[in-house]
Amino acid sequence: MNRAVKLALAVAAIGSLLAIFLVSALPVRAQEQEKVELKIQLPKPMFIGTPRNIKTPNLEAITGKPRGPFFVPKGTELVSLKKPVTSSDPQPVIGELSYVTDGEKSGEDGYFVELGPGPQWVQIDLKQPYLIQAIVIWHYHSQARVYRDVIVQVSEDKDFVSGVVTLFNNDHDNSSGLGAGRDKEYIETNEGRLIDGKGTKARYVRLWSNGNTSNDMNHYVEVEVYGQPVK
Repeated sequence: MNRAVKLALAVAAIGSLLAIFLVSALPVRAQEQEKVELKIQLPKPMFIGTPRNIKTPNLEAITGKPRGPFFVPKGTELVSLKKPVTSSDPQPVIGELSYVTDGEKSGEDGYFVELGPGPQWVQIDLKQPYLIQAIVIWHYHSQARVYRDVIVQVSEDKDFVSGVVTLFNNDHDNSSGLGAGRDKEYIETNEGRLIDGKGTKARYVRLWSNGNTSNDMNHYVEVEVYGQPVK
């Protein structure tokens, strides 16, 4: 085989590899172009300044800066509004379970539900499976608090026996008995806590907590779930 033929074959091989690379890169680029910033309507802040005297061994660093943008696939929408809510405490101390998905996020009295002490959960039935992209939680933001053992799980099983995916877990010492988590505890603010849904397919969202740094009770102002219908 002469040098000219070898050169032609080498050029052809390089061209084939380049074509394969470009074709494989197209879906990624297309996916990136379809990402949009998730727009979240925030309630007004109820306190200003850096909280003090909150004692917890697993607290994330306090920056004082607003949360940065979070991007989701185009077509992602709020899918939890007015959806039914159940709980491990079916008779709340204050408020109604429907408050969790009623769209009202004010930190004032009359906008939150209070559950009893100890590990408690609320569960949202989205009525059909979605590809969950984000979950935003407001426990109680009229006062700087840290809620203990915040665990967010999703599943297509309403009893959470099978197919359970844990998206967030800051129970660092496994005091709630669902396994130790590596996520950090955080101070409640009007921004809520945004959890990456990672496109997980699920119909049910279950959220745990185990009291807070102010008292032993569990509270929810609102939970928003953003997702896409499963095609």
